[in-house]
Amino acid sequence: MADNVPRDGRLRIAMVVPPWLSVPPPGYGGLEQVVAGLVDALVVRGHAVTLMGAGEAHGTSGDYLATLDELQYDRLGEALPELAHLARVNHLVSAVDFDIVHDHTTIGPLVAGRRQVPTVATVHGNPVGEYGTVLSDTDRGVGLVAISHAQRGLNPHLPWVGTVHNAMDVGDFPRKNTSGHGPVLWLARFSPDKGPELAIRACRAAGLPLVLAGKCSEPAERRYYHEVIRPLLGPDVRVVLDADRETVLLLLAEARCLVMPIQWEEPFGIVMLEAMASGTPVVALNRGAVPELVRPGVTGLICERPDELPAALRATAGLDPADCVAHVARTFSVERMAAEYEAVYRRFLVAATPRTAVCEPARVRPA
Repeated sequence: MADNVPRDGRLRIAMVVPPWLSVPPPGYGGLEQVVAGLVDALVVRGHAVTLMGAGEAHGTSGDYLATLDELQYDRLGEALPELAHLARVNHLVSAVDFDIVHDHTTIGPLVAGRRQVPTVATVHGNPVGEYGTVLSDTDRGVGLVAISHAQRGLNPHLPWVGTVHNAMDVGDFPRKNTSGHGPVLWLARFSPDKGPELAIRACRAAGLPLVLAGKCSEPAERRYYHEVIRPLLGPDVRVVLDADRETVLLLLAEARCLVMPIQWEEPFGIVMLEAMASGTPVVALNRGAVPELVRPGVTGLICERPDELPAALRATAGLDPADCVAHVARTFSVERMAAEYEAVYRRFLVAATPRTAVCEPARVRPA
């Protein structure tokens, strides 16, 4: 057995999230929801998981260590807060206390080589362009995990060590009992990549009301909303900005369907799982990971062109909400995700070269 692999089978895992995310999220937040489910499921499997983030203690069953006293949300997108956070993480993850680090940050793969503990890093964005350049410089002792086959296929030459679909606990969602009622729901950040203007046009063509429930807290999102979306609004469109989690769950359960007129290669799209877990089918354009998540004719409909969306929106009335819930429970359970990540950890630990300390442990006050 490799020196990196614990002999009792119990792994001590450091789960690292960016310093501007609260786990689980108070409102919109796919990554945060996935990490929360993963931490809890790994603990159930008998592992010791320590979530490392910023701010006050988060709501998971794992332990928690804060590298900063406050969430850095107002500095989202800046490099220094994440670098400072990761520098503190690197001092905390000694081989005395941890067997493996699971990193969910953007630039973590660049600095993980300084750790004495092996690191796997989940790639949550598309590994192309500038992000692809960053990932291509990943320390070769760090293993990358894709969240979909479509995402991995965009840059197959990166040091991938696995592909694990995101997951959702269906027990966390209120469910509808009947199909075909309520407005169409668009739920995303306000960005041209997410196609909210296409959602408005498709619903108008279908004669169906629409709820635009969007994250609109960053400057680019606010600018896009005011310049592009607001002029398109009318009495048939209700807008909900920066909804809290309770409101999001209610909107998902009340919706006729979720519309995903995406204009980019969506690496996953956790909102599709959230909708189906609520019994709400999905209508989406065939981009990115959509075909890996939606079962056409069972849990939603996949369109090749925007002009196919109106008919698909009307057709969702014939889909059974129970089939949507069962699909998520069977294919995208948190138990399955945790088991697959555990397998990735163990394979990587067997292959990893034992590291020597490069950072002296620093004292960081637990939250």
